[in-house]
Amino acid sequence: MLLADIIENLRKHGFMLAIFSLCIFISQIISCELYIKKDMEAHTSVDMFAKVLENQLLQTTSIVEQQLDAEIQKLDQMDEDDLERLKEKRLEALKKAQQQKQEWLSKGHGEYRELPSEREFFQEVKESKKVVCHFYRDSTFRCKILDKHLALLAKKHLETKFLKLNVEKAPFLCERLRIKVIPTLALVNDGKTKDYVVGFTELGNTDDFTTETLEWRLGCSDIINYSGNLMEPPFQSQKKFGTNFTKLEKKAIRGKIYDSSDSDDD
Repeated sequence: MLLADIIENLRKHGFMLAIFSLCIFISQIISCELYIKKDMEAHTSVDMFAKVLENQLLQTTSIVEQQLDAEIQKLDQMDEDDLERLKEKRLEALKKAQQQKQEWLSKGHGEYRELPSEREFFQEVKESKKVVCHFYRDSTFRCKILDKHLALLAKKHLETKFLKLNVEKAPFLCERLRIKVIPTLALVNDGKTKDYVVGFTELGNTDDFTTETLEWRLGCSDIINYSGNLMEPPFQSQKKFGTNFTKLEKKAIRGKIYDSSDSDDD
């Protein structure tokens, strides 16, 4: 193995094969040195030959080191480029997310608001992709329970608009959406009512359901971005279920009949 062979391997096959060649070359040098030491007295040019070998070894080592440094630098630069591209993509995503957040806030997302009349309902659902509207009545106790949970979810899920509308002020809309039981949540996606949450039956059938349970139910209808497991309702972990209200009563609102899911309406 000569120096020319090592350089040729370095040029054609890269630094890994060159390093392997260098190892062979070094072993050959060691063998030569051992042989030279044995026959030192018979050879007068030992010092000169040793210097030649040393120079060849230094040259080869220097070339391999330079090639190795170049490869490492190239890898480092590639990693930095990849990281830089990822950083740019992340910053762009954060920028878009911030712009989307500001757009939602400008449309009334992030707070649980009451509509003054049914006329505003159509404009609200038109300008937002996902809307949860609570059809309530002041005298219904369970509506107040829902209010508490919806106010919390409105702050957490900015992607969805949370509204409430008094059924006394929305006879036409209640007729159109077939709202018969109070409370009822109408879940509107892309301007169309896709689903309803009627009473507390799907919330564990108890007045003591958690905000997480309501969040899960809304997630089942894809009206919010739910990160939990839809196959495991939160109320399944409760030891027992129950409800303080078992009787359904009917009330007339402007000539319409509505079922109440609690018994506080006398």
